[in-house]
Amino acid sequence: MAIEIERKFLLANDDWRAHIQDTQLFRHGYLIGAKHASVRIRIEGSQAKINIKSATLGIRRQEYEYPIPFADAEEILDTLCQQPLVEKKRHFVTYQGYHWEIDEFLGDNSGLIVAEIELKNEHDRFVSPPWLGHEVSRDVRYYNTELSKNPYKTWKKTSDRLDTKTVCNYSV
Repeated sequence: MAIEIERKFLLANDDWRAHIQDTQLFRHGYLIGAKHASVRIRIEGSQAKINIKSATLGIRRQEYEYPIPFADAEEILDTLCQQPLVEKKRHFVTYQGYHWEIDEFLGDNSGLIVAEIELKNEHDRFVSPPWLGHEVSRDVRYYNTELSKNPYKTWKKTSDRLDTKTVCNYSV
């Protein structure tokens, strides 16, 4: 079984930008939002994939991903996926030997920036970069599936938009 162990964080500042090693545009959409899984089509630069991920809250989830023809992915995104699509620039940053993916969202989620780190196990420790803010791993609003249904631009109140000055008190 394929397992993804990932933690998500908001950012405290833009200092991470000085450490960008690569950037790639991502465009993806969701075919279904079933109770137990999501199925998404993703274009990453010149590659296309179908991804199936368990709808489990937290940092550990089942995940399966397979390449598909690029032209098929474009057609599925444009005609079959729920709108709006999730579009973002993914910046790749290494800090203290760990690889971070920093998603700078575009379109309907513009203004949202989230850092993600994939770990080998739930207890894996890493050095927290000085640019890292509050953890939002267990806040469903920051899951891409939710951002496709409830984009960041629709979050009504400033208090709905967590920032680094807000205490994260979510229990899931």
